[in-house]
Amino acid sequence: MTVIDPDTQAGWVPEADEVDEEEEMPLSLRLSIADTLTLGNATCGFMAVYFTTTGILIPDLTGSQEPGMARHSAATAVILMLCAAVFDLFDGLVARKLRSSPMGAELDNLSDLISFGLAPAYFVLVYGMVADDAHQRVAAVGAIVVLLAVVLRLARFSCVTMKDGMFQGMPSPFGALTVVSIVLLELPFVATLLAILGTAWLMVSRVEYPKPRGRLAGAMLSWIVLSMGLLAAWAFDAPSGQLLLQTGCALQLVMGAVIPLFATARRVNNFRDNRREARAAQLP
Repeated sequence: MTVIDPDTQAGWVPEADEVDEEEEMPLSLRLSIADTLTLGNATCGFMAVYFTTTGILIPDLTGSQEPGMARHSAATAVILMLCAAVFDLFDGLVARKLRSSPMGAELDNLSDLISFGLAPAYFVLVYGMVADDAHQRVAAVGAIVVLLAVVLRLARFSCVTMKDGMFQGMPSPFGALTVVSIVLLELPFVATLLAILGTAWLMVSRVEYPKPRGRLAGAMLSWIVLSMGLLAAWAFDAPSGQLLLQTGCALQLVMGAVIPLFATARRVNNFRDNRREARAAQLP
């Protein structure tokens, strides 16, 4: 149809290209496969908070706790955090192999904040409310420290450029799993709080951690699957389930402590090698 402008009496015919451009979805609003995995990460984090609330906190406050309910809910919440870590691992791999939308990086940070910031911090907070030897207000401070550490770490990740293959500070998924492992170990309250604060410090530190690629990604995935199995054995009260869970949690803490030592040793060795090369270059 031709439209006549009464002022110019000129005919104007809308071009097909203009109509198509208006109807076409903006590129920034298209979700890629990697973005879908990232949203799965956020969903798991939210559901971890849900199970922590409905299965641990509310029954404790109302006095309607059923035998084994808290154990099942705690295991489910942690398994969901582990699932979030799997989504976080694969969305990066898929984004490198295929593509990610222009908002992929923002989606990843927001999802990580839910799954590895809010969910473990809330887990610590609820622990402070239901544990017999815990102090609620002090535990709340520890939970806030964990949350802020993840916020600062994610913000720094977006601003600081690191050399390829390395993270600065403990990655937030690894930090979140370390925090919940500390809680599940059921150590004395003071020891639990100090270990949680130490983990939060590692997340904002300058200690370098390798990115999970290649064999390391496979090892990380295997560890996550093993951890899920240990949690399931504990939840269903399998023989030696408690011992298996504590062993797995202890190994998580050991890895959190050992990896920075290896990173520090590597930096020291690199510094020594550079000095030797500089001295050799100065010799006639």
